[in-house]
Amino acid sequence: MVCIRRATVNDLLAMQACNLMCLPENYQMKYYFYHILSWPHLLYVAEDYNGKIVGYVLAKMEEESSECHGHITSLAVLRTHRKLGIATKLMTAAQNAMEQVFGAEYVSLHVRKSNRAAFNLYTETLGYKISDVEAKYYADGEDAYDMKKVLKGKGSGAGHGHQHHHHHHGEGCC
Repeated sequence: MVCIRRATVNDLLAMQACNLMCLPENYQMKYYFYHILSWPHLLYVAEDYNGKIVGYVLAKMEEESSECHGHITSLAVLRTHRKLGIATKLMTAAQNAMEQVFGAEYVSLHVRKSNRAAFNLYTETLGYKISDVEAKYYADGEDAYDMKKVLKGKGSGAGHGHQHHHHHHGEGCC
């Protein structure tokens, strides 16, 4: 059984280790600190019953834009724990927090053109759409799909005036 919970500062080294094992895009520890200090509501980890971090989502709010929206910086699940729906649960937790805590209108992310598994997760399971292609986005020169997902509360007539009821649904296990 895997538990999805909000990340804490104590999880950052394990998140970085998971990133190094899973992805070619790696970050210095200060970038993880920047995320957790700026947007503590948006970082989630997947923890197995032995207390090992087997996946994470690193996310942030985009502040340079006129529209309030979130961005998924990085998502990874260890190879041993794939096909269990963990990535979907991590993404959903981050997206819900973006909407409920920050009133985000949409979420954006980048994905490698060649990463079919991730692309299918984002389009088929999570409902993202391609908004653009960014040429040579990655360090090795590969193009990225720039993808967006409009969050359900937006444009549906739901009153989002006072959306800042801080949901702490990420504190325990679900």
